[in-house]
Amino acid sequence: MVVATPTPLLRRGNNKKKTAAFGVPIIDLSDDKSIASEMIVKACEDYGFFKVVNHGVPKKVIARMEREAADFFSRPVSEKGRAGPAAPFGYGSKNIGFNGDKGDLEYILLEANPLSLTQRAKSFSNDPSTFSSVTNDYLSGVRKLSCDILELVAEGLWIEDNSIFSKLISNSHNDSCFRVNHYPPFIAPNNDEDELNNNHWDLSSNPSKSKVGFGEHTDPQILTILRSNDVSGLQIYTHDGFWIPVPPDPNEFFVFVGDSFQALTNGRFTSVRHRVVSINSWKSRMSMMYFAAPPLDAWISAPPQINNIITSNIYRPFKWGDFKQIVYSLRLADSRLDYFKNHTQS
Repeated sequence: MVVATPTPLLRRGNNKKKTAAFGVPIIDLSDDKSIASEMIVKACEDYGFFKVVNHGVPKKVIARMEREAADFFSRPVSEKGRAGPAAPFGYGSKNIGFNGDKGDLEYILLEANPLSLTQRAKSFSNDPSTFSSVTNDYLSGVRKLSCDILELVAEGLWIEDNSIFSKLISNSHNDSCFRVNHYPPFIAPNNDEDELNNNHWDLSSNPSKSKVGFGEHTDPQILTILRSNDVSGLQIYTHDGFWIPVPPDPNEFFVFVGDSFQALTNGRFTSVRHRVVSINSWKSRMSMMYFAAPPLDAWISAPPQINNIITSNIYRPFKWGDFKQIVYSLRLADSRLDYFKNHTQS
């Protein structure tokens, strides 16, 4: 089932409010599989983004993970610093990546495998065994959710082997990772809430009234599974040039199409550009992202069934490890897939 959640649209670089409304696609995973698969494919084609309900990840597993993360971020800076610097894994603050991107946040970035979590847990908790157990439980839940979604996508694309995408993530050598972002509270100067709410869509209109928590970008992996608390700030960029605020929902998950999935579908799906903007709130925003990625030596190439629909190959086949190297060499907002376009296209 897809339910519209009306949200005002504002075009990038234009302060004039539009009258159109955007409905965040909401997929009920308890629906008949044929219905859910069709709706997921449509959401991936239209937006590269959707929300899932009845996802099967227990609330207590989510709550325990949030408590562990909140406990870490509540510690003194000197104590948190012992878990960093992020290179790329560990604790980081302000700096995003290695090429000069910055944001108003602090974060944890971890490899999503049990061995690495066990080795790093002592840097993040006074009770390492509990931290690794809680994190592994959470990652098991969102990994299964990712695989379920990918199998529904394959079914919706009429691919006979419905594990063609999910097996890239279920592979024990997958390169998935887990990130928790913590954005401090932001109170606008003079606490002018009305003015802030009218202008936070366009960062250039009044920089003093907003802050960039995490700059615009796409995710390089296959899928991203995001869960946040009840503080807003996430915005997605639509194909027709609108930045759209996404209402937070701490009980459900949001799903993003990544660059690798765009390549795996030969451009039928488009990775969604998104950002986090700090807006007026006395409460901090915390979001948890599972980035579902294949093994480093896995080839990213659209299956024949996709290429039968879109005859020309937009991207040449590439290994995930090679793509990852390009990602690390570029700025956050850069378009990485351009480096792998098939130049034989007219």
